[in-house]
Amino acid sequence: MIKIPRIIIAGTNSGCGKTTITIGIMAALVKRGLKVQSYKVGPDYIDPMFHSFITGRYSRNLDTWMLKEDKVCYLFAKNALDADVAVIEGVMGIYDGFGGYKKEGSTAHVSKVIKAPVVLVVNGEGLSLSLAALVNGFVNFDKEVAIKGIIINNIKSESHYRLLKEILEENTKMIVLGYLTKSEKYSLDSRHLGLIPSGEIDDIVEKMEVLSNEVAKTIDVELLLKIAGEAPKLDKKVLEVSNLIERKNVNKPRIGVALDKAFSFYYKDNLDLLEQMGAEILYFSPTVDEKLHENIHGLYIGGGYPEIYANELEKNESMRNDIKSRIESGLPAYAECGGMMYMSKNITDKTGKIYKMVGVIPGKSQMTTHLQRFGYVELEITGENVLSKQNCKVRAHEFHYSTITVDEGFPTDYNVIKRRKSNKVFSWKCGYKTNKLLAGYPHIHFWSNLDLAKGFISSCNKYRL
Repeated sequence: MIKIPRIIIAGTNSGCGKTTITIGIMAALVKRGLKVQSYKVGPDYIDPMFHSFITGRYSRNLDTWMLKEDKVCYLFAKNALDADVAVIEGVMGIYDGFGGYKKEGSTAHVSKVIKAPVVLVVNGEGLSLSLAALVNGFVNFDKEVAIKGIIINNIKSESHYRLLKEILEENTKMIVLGYLTKSEKYSLDSRHLGLIPSGEIDDIVEKMEVLSNEVAKTIDVELLLKIAGEAPKLDKKVLEVSNLIERKNVNKPRIGVALDKAFSFYYKDNLDLLEQMGAEILYFSPTVDEKLHENIHGLYIGGGYPEIYANELEKNESMRNDIKSRIESGLPAYAECGGMMYMSKNITDKTGKIYKMVGVIPGKSQMTTHLQRFGYVELEITGENVLSKQNCKVRAHEFHYSTITVDEGFPTDYNVIKRRKSNKVFSWKCGYKTNKLLAGYPHIHFWSNLDLAKGFISSCNKYRL
C-alpha cells in the first residue's frame, strides 16, 4: 500500500477564492520546509504555473473526463511518491463536471477516484445563517465525497469570522479551518484566458510572501495537514499503468518544444510521456532564439499567448523562416491552439493590427472580443498524420478567443464533436495538415490515447533515418 498525505481545496463556484487560498496554503507549507506536490483538477494551464512557481515542482492536471480513472490514479501517485503532501486545487464548483451537468471531470469525481479528503472554500461575504444552509447543501448533495472542513473567504474582520465559524460548526457539524480576508496585497489579475501567468507578474514574489504569511495566521495549517494525513492508503496496483508504455527507442529522437512567454500551455505529463517513450526534449524560444536546434527530429508547439507577443514573434524572422523551412523539408510538427495560430500566415489582434507568422498553414488568425469555443470535445482523427497512421479517437479541450480562416479545400484530419445535455451533437472540421504538420485548436492529453504519443515518436524516428 502507498501512503500519500493529500488534500483537495474545492470551491462552491468559480470566483469563490479557491485559487488564492490554494496557492497560499502551498506557500505556507513550503515555508515549513515540506515538499509539496501540486495538482489542478481539469484542463487548466495557468493555475498550475502558480503552483509550480510556489512549490518548485511541476504541477500536474487530474482530469477524469479526458482520462480513465486508472490513469488519473497513476499520474497522481507517480508524481507524489517523493512528496510530503499533495495539494490539489479544484475546478469551478465542486460538482461541476462535463458540460456543467455531469459529475464526470468534476472535483468531486476526482476526490473519489484518488480517495482524497476535501476542504471546501465558501464566500462569507453578505451571509450569516444562510451560509450554513449553503454548506449543508454541498455536504449532503453527495455523501460519498469526503468533505472534511470549511475555509471562509472574503472575511471583513476577525469578529465576522468568529460569528460565521460559530454558525457553521453549530449548524453543519463541519470543522472550520480558518479564513482569508480580501486584500489587494495578494489579489491576482486576469485577462481573456484566465489569470495573468505568474511569470508576467513583476511583484509575484512579494505577493506570495504576503499571502503565505496571511494564510499562516488565519488558517489552521496543522489541522489541514492532519486531515491530509488521514487520507486512505492507495493500492500499489495504481502504478501498474506504467506497463502500458513502450520503451523501444535505443537512439532517442530529439523533439524541439517551444517554451517561453508566448508558448507555455502544456500538460507536463504529456512531455514526461514522450520522454518515458524514449524521446529527448529540447526547449527553445520562438521569441528569442534565432533558429531551432540543429539536430531535432520533431517539433511540438503548444498553446499560449502568441497574440500578446505577436510583435516579438514577427520580428524574429530568422526563427519563423527556419521553422517553415524545416517543416516544408519534412520535419514532423504538432501544434495546438496558439501554436496553430503561429503556424498560420498572420495574426490580427483586437486593434486590427496584422503580424506576420510562420505561414505553413495558408490561413489567417483573428482575435475576437468574445469566447469562440469552450469546453470538452471528442476528436475523430482521420487519415495519416504525424500523430496517427489510422483512424482513432481521443478526448480533448478547447478554449480560445480567436478564429482561423484557412484556404478552401485545405486538408483537415479532425472531426471535432461536442455533445450537449439535450443530446444535440455539434461537429466541425479542424486539424489542419500539410506535409508533416498537424495543427488544430483542441488541446490533447496524450494519456487519453497513448497511441498518439507513440505515433509522434514513430514519425520522429522515421524522419531521423
